[in-house]
Amino acid sequence: MKRAYQKWFSTILKKEIELLVFGHGGQPVIFFPTRTARFYDYENWGIIEALSPKIRNGQLQIFCVDSNDIESFYSNTHPAEKIKRHLQYEQYILQELIPFIRTKNSNPLVAAGCSLGGYHAVNIAFRHPAIFNKVVGMSARYDLTLSDIKFPDLLNGYFDENIYFNMPSMFVPNITDEQTLQQLRQMETVIVIGKEDPFLQNNERLTSALGTKEVGHNFYVWNEEAHRPKYWRQMVNLYL
Repeated sequence: MKRAYQKWFSTILKKEIELLVFGHGGQPVIFFPTRTARFYDYENWGIIEALSPKIRNGQLQIFCVDSNDIESFYSNTHPAEKIKRHLQYEQYILQELIPFIRTKNSNPLVAAGCSLGGYHAVNIAFRHPAIFNKVVGMSARYDLTLSDIKFPDLLNGYFDENIYFNMPSMFVPNITDEQTLQQLRQMETVIVIGKEDPFLQNNERLTSALGTKEVGHNFYVWNEEAHRPKYWRQMVNLYL
């Protein structure tokens, strides 16, 4: 299986950013890491190995990107600054990473991720549906202002327009632009969550909103919490 390490200085994030690329062709997948995780964690957890048959035979090319969560949602800055730093990360993906991918692969683009990576994947795909052909969110919450014992409100009770337009379960129910809705309807959407996951209801809210907007999607509820690598190794084989 072809494996390549990449690093460059991001002029948007003002720091060096790293990634791993697995495979030689097929559908290019931007694979967002879990909360505060790194670009190499999916490989270390055996998730890339679980996908290796599809990677080797040219079905998938996986781009494991680095996280910026420690400087955004998990930083100690004011929530307004957290979301602004997140938006800079989004611009890095749109203006630097995707052009890099296009130098290697012109096939329709997929966004995917687990846990907070699932949020990143779904958020960017729903905000920019013309760019993506498919999105897969696994074990994620789509409103980071929600909280649970293990998962705090990442915006500390603060709310503004930037936060609203970056929480899919908030903004999707209110989409009225027909062009955006048509683009969402053309994209393959897969949402996966465990039935004991604290954010099951949030996933149900998002999928209900998609249904109301007549956006076709697949929603899968797994047994238990299903929020660990042993589950993600199975999920990626089924849904990517």
